Amino acid sequence: MIGTLINPADSAERRAEKLLTIAEALMRRVEQATDDSGAAYAQFQRAALLEDQVRERTHDLGRALDLLNESNARLADAMREAETARQNLSNAIETVQEGFALFDREDRLVMCNSRFAMHLPDVHAQLRPGLAFADYVAAVSRSPHLSLPEGEGGPGWAQGRMRRHKDRHVIFNVRLGGDHWVQVSEHRTADGGTVILQTDVTDIILSERHERGKLLDDQARMIRATLDHINQGVGIFDAEARLVGWNQRLGSLLSLPMGRLRIGASFENLFSRFVSEMQAEAGMTLQELTGWVMATDSRQPLEFAVRRGEDLILDVFAQGMPDGGFVLSFTDVTAERAALEALSRANETLEARVMERTLELEDALAHAERANASRSRFVAAASHDLLQPLSAAKLFISSISGEGLEPGAQVALEKTQNALLSVEGILDALLDISKLESGKAAVSVGAVQLGRVLRTLSEEFAPVAAAKGLGLVVIPCSVVVESDPAYLRRILQNLIGNAIRYTATGRVLVGARRRAGVVRLEVWDTGPGIPEEAQNDIFKEFHRLNARASASEGMGLGLAIVERACGLLGHPLGLWSEVGRGTCFMVQVPSSQTGDGLCVPVEVPGRHDGRMMDSNKIAFLVENDAELRRALGLLLEKWGMTVLEAASGEEALALIEEIGILPDIFLVDQQLGEGISGVEFLTRIHAAHGPVPSRLITANRGWDVRAAALSAGIEVLHKPIDPRALEAVMSQL
Repeated sequence: MIGTLINPADSAERRAEKLLTIAEALMRRVEQATDDSGAAYAQFQRAALLEDQVRERTHDLGRALDLLNESNARLADAMREAETARQNLSNAIETVQEGFALFDREDRLVMCNSRFAMHLPDVHAQLRPGLAFADYVAAVSRSPHLSLPEGEGGPGWAQGRMRRHKDRHVIFNVRLGGDHWVQVSEHRTADGGTVILQTDVTDIILSERHERGKLLDDQARMIRATLDHINQGVGIFDAEARLVGWNQRLGSLLSLPMGRLRIGASFENLFSRFVSEMQAEAGMTLQELTGWVMATDSRQPLEFAVRRGEDLILDVFAQGMPDGGFVLSFTDVTAERAALEALSRANETLEARVMERTLELEDALAHAERANASRSRFVAAASHDLLQPLSAAKLFISSISGEGLEPGAQVALEKTQNALLSVEGILDALLDISKLESGKAAVSVGAVQLGRVLRTLSEEFAPVAAAKGLGLVVIPCSVVVESDPAYLRRILQNLIGNAIRYTATGRVLVGARRRAGVVRLEVWDTGPGIPEEAQNDIFKEFHRLNARASASEGMGLGLAIVERACGLLGHPLGLWSEVGRGTCFMVQVPSSQTGDGLCVPVEVPGRHDGRMMDSNKIAFLVENDAELRRALGLLLEKWGMTVLEAASGEEALALIEEIGILPDIFLVDQQLGEGISGVEFLTRIHAAHGPVPSRLITANRGWDVRAAALSAGIEVLHKPIDPRALEAVMSQL
């Protein structure tokens, strides 16, 4: 009950008062009570017991009161000591030679000494606890005692001062009226407050001016003026890494205290805090930079960028000097970086101009393609016009060979044939390279029986190899590949011909290796080999390893045709060669998906088996070129055939209708002048008389003519006409 009446929060005096009141009440109750059985005595005993408890509790309360009084006394002593310490701090701050001010984390003035803003009396009068930092800066910017930089106003200076206030450490100089200079050093405290020190550096600056004026001659003054007027901050150090020269821009960019920028200052003391605070974009550290500075041998120039705070980006360049010293330069590239970003954004607006230029280039490309096509048509037409008399010359020579000529005349005739064959090869190569160079060579990729191509090439080159005393080995192959038959044969023909031409002794080996989904055609020779430095040049036009070779041995177009044809067909071309051992050319061709697929027939020269043709056969020759028609007629008559001639398709149709006899064999030129073409003529003959043995003669190797002939079921014999090939065709028909 007593516990509930006494409140622990009461003071000791109040608790004692309540206990005395309770004791008196209990005593009165005991005295007033009447109990015949001794209850009064029991109540008395209880009261006495309670009195003892009250006395004990009162004693405890007295002790607590004594302790409380002692604590209060100590608190009073502590408060007196704190006040004394505060007064001592104020006195100490007041005795500091610099101006001192403390702002709390809310940027409110806590305290300052009398030297703070002493050179700005109008601002000093406004310094009261609770003054906002922004108001203090605004008051300084409006003060008439502040000497603003040239071209800068008070609001601009205030904005710059507030931007610097965001950094944790700021050091800069302020010029006041009367050529007074104050260095402002601002530092952030641990609780987010700000301490500002203002140091009068007027004497230092004036002394520095005086010393520099005495030490520098005219040339030094010129250099100093240059340093002070350039936009970079420059520091010059001697071989001991001690400062010997600098400009004001250096201290401004790096926020270095004026007292630290002095002659003889060490690099480490001068830049240690700057390097530790910088964010190097190139990963430069204080240790790396210090190692470069302390290097005794030649130093390689250093160049890296650093970022200070959120707004300032500096490019740093360090370079050694011949005397062992070095120079550091700092350039503010913040504006340039911002300009680059703006330029990057501006580039996006150039798409319209790029598109316009692209359209112009497309027009120019189309014009170039038209010019190239015109050139290709000219080359094709010129080749056709040259092949016509060449075919006639070969046929005339073939018609007179073996007719009892004198040995000398026979030799001359053979040389003439060889010369015509060389001219034919050159014209074929020029025509091929022109078509491939134009980029519009038509290809017809299909299933090609590789064995047939290799067999015919073996028959074609066996006499040539035998004439040089070389062994030609062509390994039989029955695989079917996917390629253009004409171009594939041309590729292998050029590779085998080159191998025989450049091999003096030994042999030439031609074969195929099967791989997963592909067939690699290889042409090996035991020739002199190709030096590694010349292996790229051999695929150039008109390039030959043996520069002394005559034009009759080729013009150096064979491998150029091979490379471009392989590129057109998508067949990878490889080369292995070792000087003194030989060369191997490799062409990789995809295998046909259907091994027994329909193969496009490959036009190859055949070999006559020596049997005489049937003299009762009639051959109808339709050719608008009179000389070629006469040469073909003589050659066919030499073989014992009866020849009918016509200069056009219409004339030939009229002659057949007039004589009422259908010839046994038709040899028809494709280009017959302004009338019907050779394909149209043979189509009419087949429609009227059924399948008749025939061949279409043409110098056009384009896909359009081949496709038209193939769709009509007509086989083609290309100009210039090889007499042996013609003899084989006539024997077959």
